[in-house]
Amino acid sequence: MAVKAGTLVSGLTAGAIAIIAVLAAQASGSAPKTPAAHSAPPPKKSATVKPTPKSYPLPPHSGIGKRVVYSIGQQRVWLVDDGNKVQRTYAVVAGDVKPTKGIHHVFFRRDLGTGGDGKQVEHTVLFATRGVANIGFSAAVDGSLPKPGAHSSAIRAGRADTTALWQFATMGLAINVMA
Repeated sequence: MAVKAGTLVSGLTAGAIAIIAVLAAQASGSAPKTPAAHSAPPPKKSATVKPTPKSYPLPPHSGIGKRVVYSIGQQRVWLVDDGNKVQRTYAVVAGDVKPTKGIHHVFFRRDLGTGGDGKQVEHTVLFATRGVANIGFSAAVDGSLPKPGAHSSAIRAGRADTTALWQFATMGLAINVMA
C-alpha cells in the first residue's frame, strides 16, 4: 500500500510535536522557580525605602518597674515603663567620669543651666556622684555633643532624647547603671 508523502509528513510532524510537548512538561518540573541572578537586572534602589532600624534590646537583669537603664559599655539609655516595656532608647556620649554600676536615684533636676564644660545645657538630671563631681544626663542647648571620653561627668544626648528623659525621669526615679 502506498502512502502519500503529504500524509507521511503530517504524521511525522504530529509525532514530533507530541514528543516536544512531553519533553517540555518534563523540563518545566525541573526548572528553577526564580531566574538566574545574572539574567535579571539588579533591583533599583528607591528613595522611599528606609533601612530597617537596628534593634537595641534592653540588657538582661536591668531591674523591674519604671526606670532608666544606662549602659556604660553600649553608651545607650533605655526609658522603661512599669510594664517593662521600652518607651525609648538612644545613644549617648559620656565623659570620662563614670558612675558606679548599680541602682542610683534621681536627686536633682534643672531645666536650664551651665554644664561643667561651660556649655549652656538644658534638662539636667543628676543621679550619681563621684568624688566632688555630680553625674547626670543633659543636652547642650546648641545641640553639640562632646568628644567621647572628654574630661566631664556629663552624659550628653540630642535635645529631643534628653527632653524625653526629662519628662520621664522624675525625682527619686531609679537609674540602673550597667557595664
